[in-house]
Amino acid sequence: MVTRKDCVAADFYKNYINLPKEETPVKAIKKNTEQFKKFLKTIPQKKVNYAYAAGKWTIKELLQHIIDAERVFSYRALTFARKDLAHLPSFDENSWAINAKIKNRKWKDLVEEFKSLRSATELLFESFDDEQLLSVGIASEKNINVVALGFICAGHAAHHINVIKDRYL
Repeated sequence: MVTRKDCVAADFYKNYINLPKEETPVKAIKKNTEQFKKFLKTIPQKKVNYAYAAGKWTIKELLQHIIDAERVFSYRALTFARKDLAHLPSFDENSWAINAKIKNRKWKDLVEEFKSLRSATELLFESFDDEQLLSVGIASEKNINVVALGFICAGHAAHHINVIKDRYL
């Protein structure tokens, strides 16, 4: 069984990898899905366009960021699991946020998009066998493996739950 101890990732991902307490990426993602869906229900509608300081993202922008990042992490996992040797680029989260046109998005649509995406992420990681989970590729000029990307999906969302609780609510 492939677990957290098998993760290969740059140091800047360690916080995300270590946030979930479950030992497998599938269990971590599933547990985080439950937590995140429950958490989203607690956010008051009047707060979704709130930013705690000038130049900081709103909660809506944060949710869009979580969605965008999970798509990137899942694509990386799929690429490496399928033994594609392409070196994948980093992504500029701030540029993506500016160009997401979040003012045109409805909160309920973002919540539904997250739920759909997360369901797809769960199915993707459930489909990987141990060999695929241990597959290593290069993203952002750093080695990373599929198992680490699974924990990163869960840990990244968990990190932002904590940020929203601490700074927004």
